[in-house]
Amino acid sequence: MAGSFLMVQPSTTVEAAANMTPSYEVKFVLNQDVLDPDSTPDAELSSAFALPGSGQKIAVEYFDTNNQNLDEQGWNVRLRKKEDKKNYEITYKKRYAVTNGDINAALTQANREGFDADDTNYEAEIDWGYGKQTLSLSNDKDVKAPDSKATLPSDSKALSMILDKLPGKLDDWNNQSHWGKQQLEDSRAYGPVMASKYKGTWNGIEVDVEVWPIRSADGSGTEPVIEISFKADEYADAASNRQKLMDYLNKEGWLVPQDSLKTQLVLDRY
Repeated sequence: MAGSFLMVQPSTTVEAAANMTPSYEVKFVLNQDVLDPDSTPDAELSSAFALPGSGQKIAVEYFDTNNQNLDEQGWNVRLRKKEDKKNYEITYKKRYAVTNGDINAALTQANREGFDADDTNYEAEIDWGYGKQTLSLSNDKDVKAPDSKATLPSDSKALSMILDKLPGKLDDWNNQSHWGKQQLEDSRAYGPVMASKYKGTWNGIEVDVEVWPIRSADGSGTEPVIEISFKADEYADAASNRQKLMDYLNKEGWLVPQDSLKTQLVLDRY
């Protein structure tokens, strides 16, 4: 009698890629009393954070449509040029809101939309402000600049560079072929803003103080947005030093109890 054989199929289970592991950037807004009349940090702030006498100039602008279709989908496209650097820096950034401190939920949502631990083109960072956290996924590209000044190219040249380096995830967002390219071809520049960045230290950590002179709401001039920030690799370090810095800024009377909105202000006012 012939024997019968049961064929067993090998398992074809595929492990889902893990969520990204974020770093952290804590940011607080400072009131305008910390600046001298020339919009540079005053002696008290400079002493507290060991700031240099002059800051690094950074020219910044964003590109979006008149209806801000990119921003509506959580995307920002930024071009900046730092003083003393030989490259333009283009950043394509996708943002996800973190609700009730649930960072893993935001990372899981990003994973479902194609941003997972296997994606080495994007850096994951939690922007942690006064009242909210945001997951930011950034894809950075460099383009050689003609000199090391903090000056930006013409809008048409800037847009050409941005389109040339356009990442696939933005281009085909929501499974719409060349959606990103179409939006950017219909975009314009928001800005530029000539920011100043001062690198200092506090309590054993490196801090940055940035001053952004942003066009005032009525368009008659500019008003400075002042932000202090530090970076951390681990959640525990970010949380501990965030609380210490917040308490210190509060004690000194320098803290503005709100989240930084400088990107949104540029999109609103230019």
